Amino acid sequence: MEKIWLTQYDSGVPHEINPDIYCSIAEMFEDSCQKFADRIAFTSLGENLTFDKLYQKARDFAAYLQNVLRHKKGERIALMLPNVFQYPICMFGSLMAGLTVINVNPLYTVPELVKQLSDSRAETIVVLSNFAHVLQHALPETRVKNVIVTELGDACNLFKAITVNFVLKRVKKAIKEWQIPYAETFRRAMNAGRKLILHRPQLKGEDLAFLQYTGGTTGISKGAMLSHRNLLANIEQVVAWIGNGLSANGRQDSSLVTLPLYHVFALTVSCFSFIRLGIQGVLIPNPRDLDSIVHALAKHRTSLFVGVNTLFNALVRNSEFKRLDFSSLKFSVAGGMAVQSSVAEAWVDITGSGILEGYGLTEASPVVSMNPLRRKKFSGSIGLPMSSTEVSIRDDDGNELSLGSEGELCVKGPQVMQGYWGNEEETAKVFWEDGWLKTGDIGLMDENGFLYIVDRKKDMIVTTGYNVFPNEVEDVIASHPLVKEVAVVGIPHKHAGELVKAYIVREDESLTKDKVIAFCKDRLTSYKVPKRVEFREDLPKSQVGKVLRRALK
Repeated sequence: MEKIWLTQYDSGVPHEINPDIYCSIAEMFEDSCQKFADRIAFTSLGENLTFDKLYQKARDFAAYLQNVLRHKKGERIALMLPNVFQYPICMFGSLMAGLTVINVNPLYTVPELVKQLSDSRAETIVVLSNFAHVLQHALPETRVKNVIVTELGDACNLFKAITVNFVLKRVKKAIKEWQIPYAETFRRAMNAGRKLILHRPQLKGEDLAFLQYTGGTTGISKGAMLSHRNLLANIEQVVAWIGNGLSANGRQDSSLVTLPLYHVFALTVSCFSFIRLGIQGVLIPNPRDLDSIVHALAKHRTSLFVGVNTLFNALVRNSEFKRLDFSSLKFSVAGGMAVQSSVAEAWVDITGSGILEGYGLTEASPVVSMNPLRRKKFSGSIGLPMSSTEVSIRDDDGNELSLGSEGELCVKGPQVMQGYWGNEEETAKVFWEDGWLKTGDIGLMDENGFLYIVDRKKDMIVTTGYNVFPNEVEDVIASHPLVKEVAVVGIPHKHAGELVKAYIVREDESLTKDKVIAFCKDRLTSYKVPKRVEFREDLPKSQVGKVLRRALK
């Protein structure tokens, strides 16, 4: 497909990026820590961690892995941590030691944990004590031989650590009993590493940095093999895109890190790109704790905000949020799921700052496209392909379609994964023979090169021979003033094939099924109007806040 989108780039955004500026993420990390040594890298639990201190702690952890646990380059370590200091310390330390990182959702059940640890063949895991009881039951069915347990306050100063850990354990009773006899503590590991020499492994771009497991919202979770080069390319793409919109006067920008860093969207945008740009990241341990997010926004002059639609939606409905000062907010970035127009409009009304919707997937490290910074008004587009990224809209036979035609969005670029870990069959399914990655999303490109996602290919509803895309129906229903959240799925029907069903969380019980249907009839073609409506107290979501349609189906 001709790169017609290049003419729409913001001034200063290059058509191509260099994914080989650094040999590894570890090298990029060290360079940024030297460049921004005295700046604050992360803030957590009221404490600051400078770039220089972060580097030293990561080095100590790397030395422990290498000298005490005898880890060799390429071996795998799992991190089962929320957004606390220990995550960047252990993650960057693992990469400095040449290990491959497996991000684990701390809220996994025992079967989910067993599956991921067994599939990845991880030998070491770092876990927050809050979740150690789950790990305890999973361990016998895995290859894990080293366990490092950390408490929430462990990376803070001693007084703060004692206070936070005591309150959680003794006052709030938030730590369940666990027994892992051979477990080491994070504090002892760090003390040991501080006295040891780190022998830096020789890392290359093609070396594996992460086994990043797909969300599993549409099927079985698989380990996407992301190399150092894959991620470095995506970091450079994001930095090229948003860097010009940040401070040019030397003043440090800051942003809340609300999305969990074990999720690839937050990992690349809110961690790696922030480190590359010298941005202060304010860590929010619980992404569903709206009060903490609002409190942090009130305390820190945030330059940019990164989130998903459900988070934006929750915030614009929060009375305290509406009273905040947003004079320092330059722009907001959304990904992970489609942004609803009613949410985007409310965000602009309250903050005066637009939401730049982007698009990505785990298999592409993850960012594929984003709206240019100058495009303040919400359009429903997922933006333009990033620098050094090619896109193609194809039919089921792999034929490229013309502009404006709906088909599967396919991607090529240096950020695209090497394949699925130990699964050649699934890898073959997602790549065309000419190397294009099939995203599984139905999209189109307009005459200016802007991309639009119609819906997930697997989520498309076929009713009486017509195709219905849930995103379109959800967007209409979400615009109703009494609708708080909505998800639309297809349910089996022996005559129609499928029926459109809407699951709704309402603001007020005066909203009825008949009112919802009448509202839709005025705005949608008849076959798109929900035939079934169910009201619920909440909708099932992933930890990052993405609504799980599969769970509803």
